[in-house]
Amino acid sequence: MTEPSVLKHLIEIGISLSVERNTTRLLERILTSAQTLTQADGGTIYSITADKSLKFETLINNSLNMYMGGSSGQPIPFPSIPIYKDGEVNQHAIVAIAAAEGEMIHIPDAYACQKYDLSAARSMDQRTGYHTQSVLTVPMKNHEGELNGVLQLINATVDGKVSAFSAQQMELVRSLASLAAVALTNKQLIENMEELFQGIARLIAKAIDEKSPYTGGHCKRVPELTMMLADAVHRHNSGPLADFNLTEADRHELSVAGWLHDCGKIATPEYVMDKASKLQTIFDRIELVDAKIEIAKRDLELSLAGPLYLASHQQDLEQVARLQQQLAQGLAELDAQREFLRKANIGGEFMDKNDQQRVADFGRQQQIRIADQLQDLLSENEIYNLSIARGTLTAEERQIINRHMDITVDMLESLPFPKHLQRVPEFACGHHEKMDGTGYPKGLSREQMSVPARMMAIADIFEALTASDRPYKEGKPLSECLMIMGRMKENQHIDPDLFDIFIDQKVYLQYAEQFLKPGQMDHIDLNSIPGYLPPEQRYAGK
Repeated sequence: MTEPSVLKHLIEIGISLSVERNTTRLLERILTSAQTLTQADGGTIYSITADKSLKFETLINNSLNMYMGGSSGQPIPFPSIPIYKDGEVNQHAIVAIAAAEGEMIHIPDAYACQKYDLSAARSMDQRTGYHTQSVLTVPMKNHEGELNGVLQLINATVDGKVSAFSAQQMELVRSLASLAAVALTNKQLIENMEELFQGIARLIAKAIDEKSPYTGGHCKRVPELTMMLADAVHRHNSGPLADFNLTEADRHELSVAGWLHDCGKIATPEYVMDKASKLQTIFDRIELVDAKIEIAKRDLELSLAGPLYLASHQQDLEQVARLQQQLAQGLAELDAQREFLRKANIGGEFMDKNDQQRVADFGRQQQIRIADQLQDLLSENEIYNLSIARGTLTAEERQIINRHMDITVDMLESLPFPKHLQRVPEFACGHHEKMDGTGYPKGLSREQMSVPARMMAIADIFEALTASDRPYKEGKPLSECLMIMGRMKENQHIDPDLFDIFIDQKVYLQYAEQFLKPGQMDHIDLNSIPGYLPPEQRYAGK
């Protein structure tokens, strides 16, 4: 190659190496460029494994019509070559020696060489009929002098004849190796940063799940389900979302968002997150209510003990019977109230106003005496908590829970995300928004949200409905979950097109088979799901 063509080739290589993101293709590009610059007939490029071995990445030999590894689709059948054996440099492989010493090794004639053990190359020649002559082995080092690859070239040619590698060729390869090492190092640094960021995202999610045993796994399951739905939409080729496309970069960005979608819960108090019953704080205060009812029963018994003794002493049997009936009836009523309060404490989908009034009446009208002080059996706080209409959280506690989204927004929007992850905050922070704009934290409507953000909303809801590790409910049957989500579609709370694909592509079943308990897997009648029509009916006449 002439000097201008060499310079042009090096410039082109530099550009291609700087933009290549796939490590396998990057290494292959380094090898083929080195072969072009030296007119070498064959060559191999190796990466470094964690146990200090040289892994075959790409192997090319033009004379033998051999092309393995790299992007060929043909696996390389040879095992990795250890750089060291028993603490000593592996003297049976030139690439191991070059790697260990960090110096380029040039062998003009493999059959005349006495310095190195080339028996492996000669043995290979016997099996293939090839003749190895010149060998150039170049270690690639990063900016810190650390080995990150080895390049080996076989049989340089000049005017079509095999010859030793010239001084100019060796300098070109050395320059290429240096350039390649920088590109490879940059790629590895980027990958390491990505792995670190992914690790931190998973660490935060794990910390949140570990913080609350009742939501353990939520931060893992939501990204799993989000990616299932995203892949389903990507496959779907009809309807309003037929043009939706998901690249690998998009998948990575959405996955990161999924892992971080509830990062604000790291600041949510445990006593709220773990509130399994209405009276629970650090402990379940229903036990105190039980104790106070026992005091009420004691007070009733004491109040009737005197009259009973007097009636018995006077042998007024009718009065004794009347007082005993009054005592038995009073104790039975207190036991009934205790059972009622225990059930009310559990929480549920709905508590009617009559039951709420019953809590208040009993709590205020039933008096007990403690330390010679007469007081209501239930405090106002206990009445307030026991009267919660849905679930186990008061309005104030629900605000604390909802605040996790404000914290999530603040945390994610304060991070300097790189360009390829800039949509993470938008994706992650939309899972409590509703399509009609009545959600939180920003009250966004469907048109103001990206498709991935709307996907995450569906994933979060379905996971919550099916989860069997919540303190206040059992995991719902699959059919009931789809019925609830169908009504949410009709009420414009979730994206209708995404929900249709969620059903069409059986994403719900894919998730259920992996994460739901067998008892939740009941019969699904698609025709009974509110707001859902099969594709053949949905697109009829369109």
